[in-house]
Amino acid sequence: MKDTREQWGSHWGFILATMGSAVGLGNIWRFSYAMGSGGGSAFLIIYLISVLLLGFPVMMVEFSIGRRAQADAVESFKKIAPKTAWFIAGGFGVLAAFLILSFYGVIGGWSMRYTWEYISGGVTGDSSAFFTNFIGDTFSPVFWQSLFMLLAVGIVFIGVQKGIELTSKLMMPILSFLIIALAIYSMTLGGTTEALNFMFRPDWEAFADPNVYVTAMGQAFFTLSLGMGIMLTYSSYLNPDERLPSSAAIVIALDTAFAIISGLVIFPALFAFGLDPAEGAGLIFIVLPTIFEALGGIGVFVGLVFFVLFTLAALSSAISLLEVSVAYFMRRFNKSRKVVTVLTGIAITLLGVVSSLSQGAMEITVFGYSFLDFIDGFTGNVLLPLSALLAVIFVTWTWKNDEILEHTDTKDTSWGPSFIFVTKYIAPLAILVVLIMGMLNWLS
Repeated sequence: MKDTREQWGSHWGFILATMGSAVGLGNIWRFSYAMGSGGGSAFLIIYLISVLLLGFPVMMVEFSIGRRAQADAVESFKKIAPKTAWFIAGGFGVLAAFLILSFYGVIGGWSMRYTWEYISGGVTGDSSAFFTNFIGDTFSPVFWQSLFMLLAVGIVFIGVQKGIELTSKLMMPILSFLIIALAIYSMTLGGTTEALNFMFRPDWEAFADPNVYVTAMGQAFFTLSLGMGIMLTYSSYLNPDERLPSSAAIVIALDTAFAIISGLVIFPALFAFGLDPAEGAGLIFIVLPTIFEALGGIGVFVGLVFFVLFTLAALSSAISLLEVSVAYFMRRFNKSRKVVTVLTGIAITLLGVVSSLSQGAMEITVFGYSFLDFIDGFTGNVLLPLSALLAVIFVTWTWKNDEILEHTDTKDTSWGPSFIFVTKYIAPLAILVVLIMGMLNWLS
């Protein structure tokens, strides 16, 4: 039988769960290597502007749709605009969450394996060879991926309040403490001045590179979990009386703080050991273990703390991604949360196995990309901006201005008209640029 629709137990439960979704691999993994390869401070400045001009309006739009409809990502559009095709926007979000989790689970599994290595004594020797051998194995990455997914499935299986909300209340303080402690330690290693210059002193030449803009704007979507149906689904569990602007502002402010602090964890250590910040996606699993080994005995403990942090961040995002699909399939097939969570988790894990094997064990490519890289590129460059664009157009061009102000809780604010202008004209154009440029870069 279909479960009664759940709600958050408290306002801060919603905030922490939403933060948990945003503060994930996008902050610690993707933000650091995107900033490292994207010009440092130039990337950060464009990213911060994008968060304000794009992230806040789109998050408010997704919040307003979910809270108004009190339904999953697809049904929300059907309830608000029946007998129209707008539900496709929600469908793109559900598909994006499903696909992203399939490779998130793989990376989360890698992090769990590294956590185990540091419990056992750390990664020693050639870290590049260790990583290559590990991801190229047939069994080991799939085992750790499955273990990671089992944790995510177990949390979502329990429910919104007792599973997702309670876990978020436990994990977010731990994440906050660990990342601040690591940043403080990293800044004692000797590379702080170079790191601060890299992160906060503008490199004006980098602003001439259009790829920096596209990367930074795309990162704003990814790190805030926009276009994935997460914000819409999570807000659908809100009490209709909960106010949205303060929630969105808190989530965005804290998420941005986490991203910057993650840079202060990684970049001082890189500069202290004379390493290139533009190391790319291998930064976490190849470069950092080299640094941990060079630290000597304390390096094993630092490495353990870092990969515990990394695993918890991945898990917090994974449960939100899984909940999007679970909420949709529960309603679509009229089945219980427990049944749907298990079956959806199995399906996502099996798809993730293909991504895992494509990293070395087997040659599985799509249009010249490994399967994992293809899914990453397709979701990040196509599905996320497309879903967000349709949601923004849906709200700003099919709702009356009074409806927009009412359902975003901006009716009695002085900045309500400005919010409508930015959301109606600037945000769609900016998202369209991200979509077009992202697709061109991905397909080139």
